Amino acid sequence: MAPYRRPRVLAIIQAGGAGSRMDVLTRERAKPALPFAGVYQLVDFPLSNLAHSGIDDVWLSVQYLASTMEEQVANGRPWNLDRNDGGLRLLMPQQGTGSLDEEGFATGNADELFRIRAQVQRFDPDVLLVMSADHVYRLDLAELVDAHLASGAECTVVTTAVDVEEAGDHAVVSIDDTGRVTAFDYKPDDPASGLVSAEIFAYDPTVLAGVLDDLHRELGAGAEAGDTGIGDFGEHLLPRLVERGRTVAHSLPGYWRDVGQPHLYLRAHRDVLLDGVGVLDVPGWPIISHQPQRPPARVLDGAVVSDSLVSPGSTVAGVVRRSVLGPGAVVEAGAEVVDSVVFADTVVRAGARVERSILDTGCDIGADARIGSADTDLDDSDAITIVGRGCSVPAGTVLPGGSRLEPGTTSA
Repeated sequence: MAPYRRPRVLAIIQAGGAGSRMDVLTRERAKPALPFAGVYQLVDFPLSNLAHSGIDDVWLSVQYLASTMEEQVANGRPWNLDRNDGGLRLLMPQQGTGSLDEEGFATGNADELFRIRAQVQRFDPDVLLVMSADHVYRLDLAELVDAHLASGAECTVVTTAVDVEEAGDHAVVSIDDTGRVTAFDYKPDDPASGLVSAEIFAYDPTVLAGVLDDLHRELGAGAEAGDTGIGDFGEHLLPRLVERGRTVAHSLPGYWRDVGQPHLYLRAHRDVLLDGVGVLDVPGWPIISHQPQRPPARVLDGAVVSDSLVSPGSTVAGVVRRSVLGPGAVVEAGAEVVDSVVFADTVVRAGARVERSILDTGCDIGADARIGSADTDLDDSDAITIVGRGCSVPAGTVLPGGSRLEPGTTSA
């Protein structure tokens, strides 16, 4: 009897998009470097899930503001991925290495897979895992690999359930009684259900390469120079794989949240204020992060903190309700932070009030300023007030709901 051979698995985390929907928060950082729950970054979630699943060949694809990701992932050291054989590898856009449609910046996540297909083929995995880096969830990816191989599928799509009203922002998946995917409707105007792709896929690498080549031959001629025409996974790649009849679904149990828009980002923070939603509080499955050491948080006499997360290094002398304070944040006496997320080292000075807003790193909110409004619709991204990194808001300034301050703004 031949000895058991563990399948060779390669994971690709696609962290390359500009994250334009997060507005001023992603002017100076890649979206997966955004903080979450004070002490984590978004990229920590896929990396931690992979580490706990025993998958240690990981490529992190970074195109936009790549340097902000390099510092955060620290060569993979927090996840035990800094090693000579395998471990974490950063994929950067390259020039001069191939044809125009194989180098430079990708024009979609499926287009990117086409550009790196030769590198994947050289690695020669049995299973290729591909996932996004802007979701909060917990998933045993080893179980996904086992299910994918056992089914004999060409592609396994991880699915989750959302409200039907939100499904139009995702790819809606239809399945039959056997779990086979029968339709893949990308960002439909009228979603048929709330069953959507969680943007985590297991592929048969050989089939994937062949389908990508076919799509390029069909679509590349009509695309602009340097563009394969393949676009995002939901435009051509997944529909073609579904047509072939060997794409199956794998359900993600428990919590999953897309945090790629300001209102969803705030909503996800509200979700984790009272418990870890089965993601942040699982024994033996911690979310691992690369963070500088900070002293304990201080809550001073007279402060009020309720239903909130207060990160190390923070000092609270004022009122914090239903909010998250990042490391080193300061809320002075007489100041109030309500239904908001405050990033690291931001100061909210005496008498200021921050409501239903997101304040980036290193901001100074002047005394008696008013940021955001209690009337802000938390289901409307455009209504969320966002103050960019390093802004200084003068004393007494009023920023109404929906305001945006670009990074480095020194007055309102």
